[in-house]
Amino acid sequence: MSKAPNAKSLFFVYVTVALDVIAIAMVIPILPQLLVELTGAGLSEAAIDGGWLIFVYSAMQFLFAPVIGNLSDRFGRRPVLLASVATFGIDNLICALAPSLGWLFVGRLLAGISGGSYTTAGAYIADLSTPENRARNFGFIGIAFGVGFVFGPVIGGLMGEIGPRVPFYAAAALSFANFIFGWFFLDETLPEEKRRAFQWRRANPFGAMKQMRVYPVVLGLIGIIVIYQLAHDANPAIWTYSTKLRFGWSEADIGLSLGLVGIAMALVMGGVIGPVVKRFGERKAALLGLTLSSLGFAGFAFAPTGPLMLAFIPLFAFIGLIEPSIRSIAVGQVPSDAQGELQGAIASVKSLTMVISPLVMTRLFSAFTADDAPVYFPGAPFLAAALLLIGGAAFLANRLRLAPGRAA
Repeated sequence: MSKAPNAKSLFFVYVTVALDVIAIAMVIPILPQLLVELTGAGLSEAAIDGGWLIFVYSAMQFLFAPVIGNLSDRFGRRPVLLASVATFGIDNLICALAPSLGWLFVGRLLAGISGGSYTTAGAYIADLSTPENRARNFGFIGIAFGVGFVFGPVIGGLMGEIGPRVPFYAAAALSFANFIFGWFFLDETLPEEKRRAFQWRRANPFGAMKQMRVYPVVLGLIGIIVIYQLAHDANPAIWTYSTKLRFGWSEADIGLSLGLVGIAMALVMGGVIGPVVKRFGERKAALLGLTLSSLGFAGFAFAPTGPLMLAFIPLFAFIGLIEPSIRSIAVGQVPSDAQGELQGAIASVKSLTMVISPLVMTRLFSAFTADDAPVYFPGAPFLAAALLLIGGAAFLANRLRLAPGRAA
């Protein structure tokens, strides 16, 4: 790499990811109350509106992540990151002031577009990383993501006691403060000579994926990320329902258990991934994550008691090895002027997968817990996730061949 990492710049990138996730997660506890306030409808109707808000957010990420990534390959990482952070502050302010449901949709639409900051953050980390520390640096992004989902709902719930719009005001204020910090301390990492022209045919989900065909192994790596995301999202989609039904857990029990999940994953991504990659390499680190987390999911599926459910969290937490290792391998397969495009393609596919997985896993849960279920098995989605990860491990170990000279 031509330039050493600037500690303040890296701090800004990690904080940006954490704040984005915190702002999204803060909304979860207060959204039903705000929807009822805006529409005058009951919770049942509000839930439908809430589902459409999630759809709009994810759809915008699917469509615009490649655009954001390609813009960062053309104009550099710094202006695109700063623009994303500023837009995220604006959209949260719109939601805080929203006089109607339509304005709330406008805010979430902008949030999905500005959520492309995760794409540029990934390209920024790729620019500054060496093959030796790449997986560890992507692991820190995972930590920022995990921290956001641990603290976001707690903060949002506490602020929601004051009013359902307060979390949006707080998220906007944090974003604007982060923008000011980044304006002064964020360095550019993509020099002029390594930039390329912006092309619309590459700046869309399908064009970006088509362009990835130039790098054959990358498509296989993205396929593993899809498998990982499908399995991973079984947890947030099903955990609450499954633990309530099987063990009679309260909301407090569920919140604390999810906090433990977040902490365990942060420990893996912060303290385990670096030594594991250094000792075994990125490919074996990903295989270890796929294998151990599949055992964790299998434990969740069959655990007969609440304490045993918790006992499998450390195994599940090794899922934190997968995405940073796979992203790191993918980064090594493409040139500097396509890093934003690569991260945009990954983010786009992930956002689409994050729409699909909850729909599939919740219906699987319903099918195996209904009165007319062929077999009563509330752990079915967790078992499905375990099988997905085992399939991903088999593909990575036996079918995926890295490009010559790019061993990981």
